[in-house]
Amino acid sequence: MKHVAMGTALALILLIPVAADAKGCIKGAIVGGAVGHYAAHHGVIGAAAGCVIGRHEANKHAREARHPDQMR
Repeated sequence: MKHVAMGTALALILLIPVAADAKGCIKGAIVGGAVGHYAAHHGVIGAAAGCVIGRHEANKHAREARHPDQMR
């Protein structure tokens, strides 16, 4: 059953053409995966959360760079 789910997920990923913007996601996924692995043996969940947080931080820094006069 696990192989069927993985095959289906891979097929969906390959069929959906999307431009990837990975700013912040790669570093966040590496750090989150390592922390998740060592803290609770949930590296995949840590990597996913790290990617989301890294992307959020990258967007925040880009927004601050575009509008430095509106810093809080």
